[in-house]
Amino acid sequence: MTQTHQTSSMEKTNWIGIWTLVQKECGRFLNVYLQTIVAPVVTTFLFYVIFTLAFGGNAGRGIAGIPYMQFLVPGLIMMAMAQNAFANTASSIVIGKVQGNIIDVLMPPLAPWELLTGYIIGGVCRGLMIGLLSILVLVPFIGIPIHNIGTIAVFGVLGTAMLALLGVVGGIWSDKFDHIAAVTNFVVMPMTFLSGTFYSIDRLPPLWQDVAHANPFFFMIDGFRAGFIGVSDMSLWIGAAVLLMVNIALWAIAYRMLKTGYKIKS
Repeated sequence: MTQTHQTSSMEKTNWIGIWTLVQKECGRFLNVYLQTIVAPVVTTFLFYVIFTLAFGGNAGRGIAGIPYMQFLVPGLIMMAMAQNAFANTASSIVIGKVQGNIIDVLMPPLAPWELLTGYIIGGVCRGLMIGLLSILVLVPFIGIPIHNIGTIAVFGVLGTAMLALLGVVGGIWSDKFDHIAAVTNFVVMPMTFLSGTFYSIDRLPPLWQDVAHANPFFFMIDGFRAGFIGVSDMSLWIGAAVLLMVNIALWAIAYRMLKTGYKIKS
């Protein structure tokens, strides 16, 4: 009877531990907010300024009847959100491994899924914070329409969660900063830039449209943008389903890595 009670107690979710890890992850990027929050928002604004100067404002250009800059801005915001969600989890794990203090996270009584949850929430919080601040900064310069705030929230969370999970996988796999930089340069950046951030994939040849549809980043950008302008290249239901499946797959991979201690317990 006593043994059963002890086993049941051990199986309870450690909410205090999860919350503590979330506070650690959020506090980590808030302590250097100029680098982790302000800099990405400024970069997004500079992208907007550069494209405005390059195209002379909207200059009569439009996509699906939407002025080009209104089409572009949601993609720029989602790109910044995703890249920083990835950077948050990846850098946290790699820094812990390089400095040797990853043991401080592994020693507390947290199950692998609880560790993963804490990391993901931290990454999503950073991504959403950057998205909100970017919108506030850009609103005075361009009228950003909001078609459906629920769609914005769903794809914002699914997109940042996907990149946060990818950051965990990449961070665990990496042995040093050069490795995570390779993941950023050869996976995250290309897939982000080729996801329709700057253009509608309807303008691509059929073959390249099929290639774009195989890129989960496309569904992230397309759905998030649709929440603002009300126009999408693909069904939002299909986009949400694809992102959900990718998140589940990445969760399973990251969970397995944490559970087996791959490159973090040896």
